[in-house]
Amino acid sequence: MNYKIYLYIFFSCASAFALSGINFEKIIKRERYWETRILVLLLSLALGYITTNFILEFL
Repeated sequence: MNYKIYLYIFFSCASAFALSGINFEKIIKRERYWETRILVLLLSLALGYITTNFILEFL
């Protein structure tokens, strides 16, 4: 059970790193800085969750 937490953290950080390559400021309005940061945070958590579940089901 403990390894799942580590996998969630690892894949959430990895997806946050991958999402940092996308320039969301071009998509979202210029004055919406905090909303963009929250969107990236939520997307990275969701991708980390999905990736962890995929890896655990695959193994």
